[in-house]
Amino acid sequence: MPPPPPKPGVIPLAPLTLGDILSGAFATIGRYWKQLFGIAAAVYGAATAVVAAALAVAYAVVGDNLDRVVGVEDDHPSAWDDILPLLIAFVVVWCVSMIAMLLATAVIYAACPALLQDAVLGRPTTFGSVWRRAWARVPSVIGTLFLTALIFLIPLALFLTAFVALSVALLALRTGPLIVPFLAFLGALVTAPLGIWLWVKFSLAPAAAVIERQRPIAALRRSSELVRGGWWRIFGISLLAAVLAAAASYVIQLPFNLAGALPGLVDTSDLGSDPGVSQILVAMGGALIVAMVGQLIGQIFVAVFPQLVSSLLYVDQRIRKENLAPTLAEAAAVPPVY
Repeated sequence: MPPPPPKPGVIPLAPLTLGDILSGAFATIGRYWKQLFGIAAAVYGAATAVVAAALAVAYAVVGDNLDRVVGVEDDHPSAWDDILPLLIAFVVVWCVSMIAMLLATAVIYAACPALLQDAVLGRPTTFGSVWRRAWARVPSVIGTLFLTALIFLIPLALFLTAFVALSVALLALRTGPLIVPFLAFLGALVTAPLGIWLWVKFSLAPAAAVIERQRPIAALRRSSELVRGGWWRIFGISLLAAVLAAAASYVIQLPFNLAGALPGLVDTSDLGSDPGVSQILVAMGGALIVAMVGQLIGQIFVAVFPQLVSSLLYVDQRIRKENLAPTLAEAAAVPPVY
């Protein structure tokens, strides 16, 4: 029997099986949970604080408008002067939330491959070391995510343009109501596989941007090269990782949601017969905080685990295509197996 491949870290230095990848991701979380969850909690906590601050500022500005709109009688429609500030505040808060969450996600996407550089070699690391390496590559990771979304939006925009044009034409011919739903279903069948294909094709780009220090376009090109010939395998493992992360997130959030439903966390004693929005929010403050904590922990696992799997797939493809195992063994100071 040939000797087993060396395993200085969380994976053997050989082409990886499904079990190797999943166990490697769980082993990384088990060994480096302080660094992983510390970074994830810091960035998602900061993003949550930014969103909460934006909501607080928006409510301070348009709170009176919100109370008038919510408390209006059924036979008296809301005034446009009250609705317009609410729409503007909603758009501003939404933009701030998207920017904050995009930055937090980019840090996680950069931190996972940065940490795996040490985890694969079995080296200890610190929060500060992982943070510095990840933060330095955040602009490139954001670029890869933006370009991937942009590439995906091109066929979607073409479909929407064709769909709207055909719908208008068919409605003019009085046959639209029967054919428009069929066209929407057909368009979904056409664009969904294309979107999934693009997602898998460029799924290794964040790891390439961090580990190889590639720029966004070069990282997308590198991901396409590595995925070629292994698309179905990468798709299946990535889908399984996403399902496992979603199931784990649901299990994590379930006790928090149950705890949030306890009577003691919702104080209705100070509510009058006609409470305002602010009074309702204060009364439900305890339940909302518990739910937000559960959501934050679940979001951390959903963000970390699939990206660890994707980074391990990147390492696996380089081992299979570029014989990276001897180089890793040399870096880990263990004898390679040929």
